[in-house]
Amino acid sequence: MRKTLKGAQTPLERRVQREINSMAADYDDGAAGVLADLMQGGCQSGFIGSLIYYKDTVAFYRKHRREIAGLLAEMIADVGSPGPDGLFGDKWDTRDPLAQEDLNQNLLAWFGFEETARKLAGDNGIEV
Repeated sequence: MRKTLKGAQTPLERRVQREINSMAADYDDGAAGVLADLMQGGCQSGFIGSLIYYKDTVAFYRKHRREIAGLLAEMIADVGSPGPDGLFGDKWDTRDPLAQEDLNQNLLAWFGFEETARKLAGDNGIEV
């Protein structure tokens, strides 16, 4: 039996769990294999087909922005960064500090997906 992720509680977690579980059938080791590939190349590699184009990443960000903002605030506090530019480096458009434009929303969508996947992996006992 292939292992799938379980236990998602928030809308963002349910979305990420659904995406990973739908891909898990193509892997001998199920969700663990999907997560390993995701952590290897990230969303920017095009691995998550629903998060390739700006129209999709921006929609994802806007739908889940509150949860993503919480993840971002937690990460900034954990690493002691002064802000998103400290986390994302030159990928972050410093002229758009409130992520009103597509570029930073795209980056935050990928961040939100990847961090949520990492959390779900931990909750399911999968090492990534």
